[in-house]
Amino acid sequence: MTRILAIETSCDETAAAVIIDGRHIISNVVATQIELHRRFGGVFPEVASRQHVLSIQPVIEQALHEGGIGHVRELDAIAVTHGPGLAGSLLVGVNAAKGLAFASGLSLVPINHLEGHIYSNWLIAPGRAEPVPDDAFPAIILIVSGGHTELVLMLGHGHYRRLGSTLDDAAGEAFDKVARLLNLGFPGGPAIQKVAEQGRADRYTLPRPLLHQAEHRFNFSFSGLKTAVFNLVRQLEQAGIDLADGAVVADIAAAFQTAVAEVLVHKTLDAAIHHQARQVCICGGVSANAQLRELAKTACAEQKLPLYIPPIFLCTDNAAMIGAAAFYQRQPPHMNSLAVDVFANLPLPEILSTY
Repeated sequence: MTRILAIETSCDETAAAVIIDGRHIISNVVATQIELHRRFGGVFPEVASRQHVLSIQPVIEQALHEGGIGHVRELDAIAVTHGPGLAGSLLVGVNAAKGLAFASGLSLVPINHLEGHIYSNWLIAPGRAEPVPDDAFPAIILIVSGGHTELVLMLGHGHYRRLGSTLDDAAGEAFDKVARLLNLGFPGGPAIQKVAEQGRADRYTLPRPLLHQAEHRFNFSFSGLKTAVFNLVRQLEQAGIDLADGAVVADIAAAFQTAVAEVLVHKTLDAAIHHQARQVCICGGVSANAQLRELAKTACAEQKLPLYIPPIFLCTDNAAMIGAAAFYQRQPPHMNSLAVDVFANLPLPEILSTY
């Protein structure tokens, strides 16, 4: 039995968790900063890092207490996100993990935040029928969040090949910007989903960027879609249509959400078929979107492809996924804990493959 304390502070969530054998969540504590950043319409990096400093110790202590860990030395390792993310936020978590590792003599396992999202699908959680099986490779992974939109071919544990990514805005970033344009508040994803439930997606026509461009088969672009919404709003205003009308805003939100979901699902299924994947996994904050989940479920069922999406509480940033990723690292590093550094733009590790 391997017990790992995991710490995650890549953006605006201060999180710690105790995970057993990469699958079982013994504790999972998340201190959110949404209310702090709502006034800015997005995450304010300096505010985020300062709040992490205030929250990190009580969050770790709570995770250990809820996990039944009386002393850090009862653990087998400590894992921490060291990138990608906001440098100031990452430093808080990494420095806390370094201190614990140094004092306890435990090994420190630095984890890529994107890899953590991937392994959120390996966790056993309440309300989840079955997590991802350990040996169903190759798999197609869609990582879709506020900062990332990437299609990855996963050949095995720790073996990744990036197929494509966004050329500009990530999907979650586009949700935030469109929500701001429609005065729906922050974070944009949940706000747009709630309003879109009352809207008609077919009332306004919006583009599906890069959907049929062979040279960008597995790439994404959401900047143009965001601009299309901006232009639509201006056209409606010039036509004298009142954007304070909830029905109009709901229709725009529904059209935008549908466009994003259709592009994400189409390219993910195309990649799965092309690479003869045995399963599809979707992860990251935007994977909480109900329409994306429903479209993906229908599309995968038509192709008889197993689909895995984490429960909602594991879609957004959390430390449980970091603990899972640490367990599945093929060769956990036994390094001087003080040598771990942060990398704001850390890419997902890839292998050279002719697959």
